[in-house]
Amino acid sequence: MSDFFETSVFAGVTVSLIAYFVGMFLKKKLKLAIFNPLLVSIIFTIIVLVISKVDYKVYNEGAKYLSWFLTPATVCLAIPLYEQWQLLKKNYKAVIVGITSGVLTSLLTVFVLSLVMNLDHAQYVTLLPKSITTAIGMGLSEELGGYVTITVAVIVITGVLGNIFGEVICKLFRIEEPIAKGLALGSASHAIGTAKAMEMGEIEGAMSSLSIAVAGILTVVFSSAFANFI
Repeated sequence: MSDFFETSVFAGVTVSLIAYFVGMFLKKKLKLAIFNPLLVSIIFTIIVLVISKVDYKVYNEGAKYLSWFLTPATVCLAIPLYEQWQLLKKNYKAVIVGITSGVLTSLLTVFVLSLVMNLDHAQYVTLLPKSITTAIGMGLSEELGGYVTITVAVIVITGVLGNIFGEVICKLFRIEEPIAKGLALGSASHAIGTAKAMEMGEIEGAMSSLSIAVAGILTVVFSSAFANFI
C-alpha cells in the first residue's frame, strides 16, 4: 500500500474523497451531529494511513491538490451574502458589533487559557487564529512565530466543534434571531460552522459567510496586539 501512495499522484486525493463520502453517508444515515463528515473523514484517513504504514508526507503529496480549492470555496460564500444584502445594510451596526465581540472573545479566551496553562509565546500565538479560516490562519500563525501545523489542527477542531454544538448552544440559550445565529457560527467556527449555518437557513448562512471574511481581517489586526501579551 505504501508503494501505491508513492507511485500514484492522486492516491491522497482519492483516499480523502472516499473518506469524506463515508462521512456524508454516515451523517445522512444516522442523522447525528457527532458524525460530522469532516471529523469522520479525518479519523478514516488516519486509520488508513496507520494500517497501511504510509508516512504523512507521502500521503500529502497526493492530497495537497485539495487545498487549492480552499480559497475559491471560501470566496463562493459571498453568494448567499449578496442575496441578503438589503438585510445586511439594515442591520449593519449589530453585525459590526457582533463580529467584533466574537473576535475579541476568541482572542481573550486564548489569552486567559494560555496564562492558566502557562504556555510560552510560540504556543500562545499558535492558538490565536483558532476561529478563522485556514487560508488566513496559516499565514497569521507563521507571521507571529507559531506552529503552523498545530494551528491548522486547532482551526479544524474548532470548526468541527462549532458545527456539532452550535445549533444546540443556540437552543440552550434560546437564541432565535437568524442574524445572531449566523454571526455567532461564522465568527466562532469559520467555514465549517458556516456549513451548519446554511443548513439552519439562508439568513444564517449569509451572515455566517460575512463573518468569515470580517472576523479573519479583525483577527489579523487584533492578533498583532494580543501577540505581545505573552
